[in-house]
Amino acid sequence: MNTPSSTDLFPSEGRIASVDYGSVRIGIAICDPDRILASPLCVHEVTQPDAGGYEVDEEYFRQIAKEERVSAWVVGLPIHCDGGESDKSVQARKFASWLMRVTELPTRLFDERFTTVAANQRIRQSKTTRKKTKKRIDAIAAQVLLESFMEACHYRDEIAGVAADEPAKESTNESLTD
Repeated sequence: MNTPSSTDLFPSEGRIASVDYGSVRIGIAICDPDRILASPLCVHEVTQPDAGGYEVDEEYFRQIAKEERVSAWVVGLPIHCDGGESDKSVQARKFASWLMRVTELPTRLFDERFTTVAANQRIRQSKTTRKKTKKRIDAIAAQVLLESFMEACHYRDEIAGVAADEPAKESTNESLTD
C-alpha cells in the first residue's frame, strides 16, 4: 500500500500563509480562502535569535495558524540564480520542516528569488517612510512569494514547489517552481 506524499496532503483550497524566513525577522503574508488575493500580515521578531532562534516561538506560529484559519504554509527557499542552494537554503529547509511539525499543517518550499527586490520596488512606489519600510519589507516579500506561488499553481494546474519534508536535490538545475 502506498503512503500519500506530503504533496498529496497540500490542500487545493483554503487560506495559505507564506513565510519570508530570516534568522532575526520573519515576514508573514496570507491569502483569502479562494486564493485570489495575498496580503502582508505581519513581521515577527524572532524571540531569541542568538539562543536557538525560532524554536522558542512555537506558540506564536500555532496561534497564527489558528487565528487566521491557515490550511497550509509556503516557505521561501533562497537559491542562487544558477539554481544552487546556500547555507540560508539549509536554514529555510530546517525552518519549514519545523513549522510543518509544530503546526501540523502541510508546508511547501518555493523559490524566493527576487521577492525582496520586488518588495522593495513596491515600497518605493508607495509613500512610506524609511522607518515603516524597514518594518514591513519582510511581510511584503512574503506577499510577493505567496502571489508567485499561487500564480505558479494556477498556471501549471498543480501544487508548485517541493514538500518541506523532501530532501534537497543534488542537481542545481532543478527549479522549485516546477
